[in-house]
Amino acid sequence: MVDTIKISKNIKMVAHRGLSGLECENTLAAFIAAGNRDYFGIETDVHVTADGQLVVIHDDVTDRVSQSKLSVEGSNFADLRSITLLDKDGEPRIDLHIPTLAEYLKICCRYDKVAVLELKNQFEQKDIEKIVETVKAEYAVDKLIFISFCYENLVILRSLLPEATLQFLCGCEINAELADKLLAYRMDLDIHYKSINKEAVELLHSKGIQVNCWTCDTKEEAEYLIDCGVDFITSNILQ
Repeated sequence: MVDTIKISKNIKMVAHRGLSGLECENTLAAFIAAGNRDYFGIETDVHVTADGQLVVIHDDVTDRVSQSKLSVEGSNFADLRSITLLDKDGEPRIDLHIPTLAEYLKICCRYDKVAVLELKNQFEQKDIEKIVETVKAEYAVDKLIFISFCYENLVILRSLLPEATLQFLCGCEINAELADKLLAYRMDLDIHYKSINKEAVELLHSKGIQVNCWTCDTKEEAEYLIDCGVDFITSNILQ
């Protein structure tokens, strides 16, 4: 039986796109699998459809996770919802469909997990406002972490939610300039796990910046990150 890989050291673990090492990524099955384990948080990716609905899927098009090829942001919700997604063996699985943001949040709430929500592309303010409205309706803002590679998304979120937890995604060099950029809007950092070391963590911590690392899938590398002092590890399979 396939299972997660356990790490012995204590750390806040985030299930990447749900427990995507065992279930099809960004599906209700993956979110529930993570909910039934001792993960700190469950991460997903949000897009806005052509008709203004909020769905969770990683890519801009659907062909990697299904037999159909639709633009997520160029298609209506009903067309996207009708797609059957592929299971881990590459075969269509009739119960797997693209979830809504609200469905993901309900699972995080039910299993008492921190929702880690990535805004995939650059959003218009009206769409970020809609995301915030959905979070407030289905979840609790103070239990959610917003992440994005788009700094401007996070700046808008900070204006809408002064106390929200924000993490800037990057694979960049960690230096004083980056720290100042984060401090300007009280952001933490979510960085590729190979870009981190103990000195970098100490620099960020000295400025009150927490560190999340994506996407580490080996026990040895995770334990190195823990020894460096990171605050979170995002993984497809580690628990």
